[in-house]
Amino acid sequence: MILALDLSVVVPIYNEQESLPGLVEELLKSLRPTGKRFELVLVNDGSTDRSAEVLKALSSDVEELVCVLLRKNYGQTAAMAAGFDVASGEVIVSLDGDLQNDPADIPLLIEKLEEGFDLVSGWRFHRQDATLQRKLPSKIANRLIGRVTGVRLHDYGCSLKAYRREVLADMRLYGELHRFLPVLANIEGARIAEVKVNHRARQYGSSKYGIDRTFRVLMDLLTVWFMNRFLTRPMYVFGFGGMAAIAGSLLVSGYLLMIKLFGEDIGNRPLLTLALVLGIAGVQLFCFGLLGELQIRTYHESQGRPIYRIRATLRGGHPVSL
Repeated sequence: MILALDLSVVVPIYNEQESLPGLVEELLKSLRPTGKRFELVLVNDGSTDRSAEVLKALSSDVEELVCVLLRKNYGQTAAMAAGFDVASGEVIVSLDGDLQNDPADIPLLIEKLEEGFDLVSGWRFHRQDATLQRKLPSKIANRLIGRVTGVRLHDYGCSLKAYRREVLADMRLYGELHRFLPVLANIEGARIAEVKVNHRARQYGSSKYGIDRTFRVLMDLLTVWFMNRFLTRPMYVFGFGGMAAIAGSLLVSGYLLMIKLFGEDIGNRPLLTLALVLGIAGVQLFCFGLLGELQIRTYHESQGRPIYRIRATLRGGHPVSL
């Protein structure tokens, strides 16, 4: 039986073979001097490069390393959920595996957590990313999320966060809700703080996020807003169709309103019918999406069924059962 540790560091990994040796080295350098009993839970999320092989080799040499290998690529949320479930620390810290988060900031987050907070989120104050592609959209998204959810943070997208174990035990992650963990924690009554952390330019590979991430954030924001009021998540199935239908309805309605103001009769125009149909269809699609979210959540929780499958878990280079 594995005794509870002071700290678990959870890192989802996807195609980061070059970063892994340096990441583990920096984590050990940052955590060993603290005197805390800790473990490093690195979750390979179905990488297509040599990340799994590198992790296996590292787990043989580093006794604190727990290597979790998922059967395929489930996404960052599922990888983090797997890491949280495997972790045995009283405090759990998450960060990215691309070396942009600085492991040296982990003691800073823990120190803030010990002031009485349940979740401490990192704030990449001097973010080393492209302004137009990453920083500006992120700034807009952070303000929008804060306004919609009521949880005001400067940097929701920072993966470097520290949690008390009991806070994570009360939450279930589905879809891509990892970026909204502070909101989910707030629903459970958690005390949340934010601290400035270091951020570094990417050293290896390229970002795993594309423009489609913006649309996913909007869909998830709608879901979290709904969860915040009623409790919930296939929003993606109906959400994009609903947005397209409503946007089309607004465009057509705006055009009809404009020509109406100029004195033209629009009562018999087919476009008026189209605007009404698009508007009704868009609202219905969003309603279907929300109902689907409730059904999926009930399905998973009633069966105790996780959203991931672990192929193997290694401790000290050897398979272990959990």
